[in-house]
Amino acid sequence: MTIRSLAAAAAFSLAASAAHAGDPSGLWASEPNEEGNYIVVTIGPCGDKLCGVITDARTADGSSNADYQHLGRDIITGMEPDGENKWDSGEIWAPDEDKTYSSNMELQGNVLRVEGCVLFICRGQDWTRVN
Repeated sequence: MTIRSLAAAAAFSLAASAAHAGDPSGLWASEPNEEGNYIVVTIGPCGDKLCGVITDARTADGSSNADYQHLGRDIITGMEPDGENKWDSGEIWAPDEDKTYSSNMELQGNVLRVEGCVLFICRGQDWTRVN
């Protein structure tokens, strides 16, 4: 194998592992509310952007709440890549306020920092990867 082939293989391997490391696709648990309840969001591609749907709601004891009124609702829409492990230019819907905000996300290992902003005031949560 030539040096050029080895270099190409190494570069491909690094690029593939970096792409996987910076992929927020999958299931994410939100921070619990005051009662200890939280939602599970499935994030994945929607065209060339990222979106998220509420796919489960959990009570403080971890059991599923099939009666949660927002199951299946979009919570994140239109996220575009904005640098390494960052997405921006999307929107996030806040179930507790029933309002939609400009949003950004940053992936830090198995934690996804999601923020909703109005002007320069932002409110955010750290979501934990479920799988």
